[in-house]
Amino acid sequence: MLRILFFGRLGDIAGCESRDLPYDGAIATVAVLRDRLGAGNEALARALAEPQVMVAVNQQLVDWDCSLQQGDEIAFLPPVTGG
Repeated sequence: MLRILFFGRLGDIAGCESRDLPYDGAIATVAVLRDRLGAGNEALARALAEPQVMVAVNQQLVDWDCSLQQGDEIAFLPPVTGG
């Protein structure tokens, strides 16, 4: 099982703040996961493809080619602004 977390507006677009996804071995990298999540939700696909979106696996920021394993927690983080 993979635990997926969507922070900020990404949760609004995804329709949930978190979800579990069965791990079948075909989801080899974060990029593959991103593509699978966006396959049924065009708005989410566009949002996750934005260059400012960051991703963390098990609370560590990683690149999109990071390998995934059973039990991983993946968090998608939208760009933030402050002032």
